[in-house]
Amino acid sequence: MKKLNTTLIYVLSSISILCCCFAGLGILLALPSYLIANNRLKEVAMYPNDFDLSEVKAMNNAKIFALITLIINAAYLIYSVYVYSTTDWDVFMEQYREALENYNV
Repeated sequence: MKKLNTTLIYVLSSISILCCCFAGLGILLALPSYLIANNRLKEVAMYPNDFDLSEVKAMNNAKIFALITLIINAAYLIYSVYVYSTTDWDVFMEQYREALENYNV
């Protein structure tokens, strides 16, 4: 029986959740984790007798987690692009300067 290692998918997806706060850049980690899980499940579909059923269920859960993180990161990326494209840059920089002044006080 071959093993399906879900650790990589969970690690990439978890880190992508943390990177979501950086304007949705966690999508750079969420997309590969989803693609890896999807490819491994395609391999399972081609050779179903070579894999343990519990391993397949675990990989399916990892794929769902990766998909959720991908959707969250994509939504936040779209939101960030929208905010940066519709807000006047001078207003954005003024808010940034005020936040820095409040932090330094």
